[in-house]
Amino acid sequence: MRPALLVCAALAGAIPLTACQPSQEAPAPPPVRPVLTTLAQPTDSVIFGPFAGTVEPRYQSQLGFQIGGRVVARDVTVGDVVKKGQRLAALDPIVSRFDLSRAEAELSDAKAQAENATATEARTRRLMEGGNVTQAQLDAAVARRDTAQARLAQAGASLQKARDQIGYTELHADFDGVVTQRLAEIGQVVSPGQGIVTLARPETREAVVDIPETLAGAMPKDGLFTVVLQSAPEITARGRVREVAPFAESGTRTRRVRLTLEEPGPAFRLGATITVALERHIERRFVLPATALLDAEGRRSVWIVPEAEGRGDEKAGGQGAAPGAEPGDRHVERRDVTLDGDGPDGNGRIAVRTGLKPGERVVVAGAHSLREGQTVRLADERN
Repeated sequence: MRPALLVCAALAGAIPLTACQPSQEAPAPPPVRPVLTTLAQPTDSVIFGPFAGTVEPRYQSQLGFQIGGRVVARDVTVGDVVKKGQRLAALDPIVSRFDLSRAEAELSDAKAQAENATATEARTRRLMEGGNVTQAQLDAAVARRDTAQARLAQAGASLQKARDQIGYTELHADFDGVVTQRLAEIGQVVSPGQGIVTLARPETREAVVDIPETLAGAMPKDGLFTVVLQSAPEITARGRVREVAPFAESGTRTRRVRLTLEEPGPAFRLGATITVALERHIERRFVLPATALLDAEGRRSVWIVPEAEGRGDEKAGGQGAAPGAEPGDRHVERRDVTLDGDGPDGNGRIAVRTGLKPGERVVVAGAHSLREGQTVRLADERN
């Protein structure tokens, strides 16, 4: 036993002391990170919109009575088609008839006064020729005749006005159209000029949409928009911008845009709900969420996840693999890209012109937390 112990002690003395010290381990690779991705699909067109709106008339008038009174009849309602001259509403004519009777009586009185004054002036003139009256008396008779003639003319005008007032108790359509709004009901007392109904001309129709103020500046003014009926998407028409509101609506921060419809079919009735959009052809590009962009170190780039080669990534589960790695995990690659513009647009998207190929898988979340070659797992491929 002693020779054996001596040999072991000698071997122990020959072993370097450094072998007895704990060895330094290599740093652990970063953990496998689940990522959200999207496939890069090229596009050579861009769609402005779509925006929802309605079909409205270009010309419409709010009609009302020229006199005040109590409404006793309303012959039309919203949606009715009316012809020129058709009665729309009526006022109580009793007061106007009283005014007409008074005007007729005043005219009769004025006519009698004028005839009497004319006869008096003629008698005074004959007496003046015989020297029986003075010149002053003749002048007074002439003045009374002229005053009576003026009152007769005034009474005639008042009678004509009273007759017109009778006509004003009925509201008639000035043109063929469609009733789009009613503003008064039977029994309501209205003032002169107050709106009773709104009448629209159906022959000229427009598409009216509200566009967010942030997009109004990018809207092409000379574009030919496509207008689609929401109730029947297969029915379409074309529209051109006619008017853009100069100011945004304070509550919604949108601007109202009116487009003139070119030869719309009968299905585009007033009040129909529509969708308006404009498609333009552009240079080919890849549209991605702005979260996919990595703008660091003076480079604009995205993370690409290569497709698996079908060999199960034996290295993923072997020595030096990232914690939690599984067969099928992949490694990201950083790819520099060129953008169309200075950065994201108002909808939180970027347009990549160069640097991508169709079908490549791009990381769209967590771009600033990845490193070159880091092992990742597609979130939509996990069981």
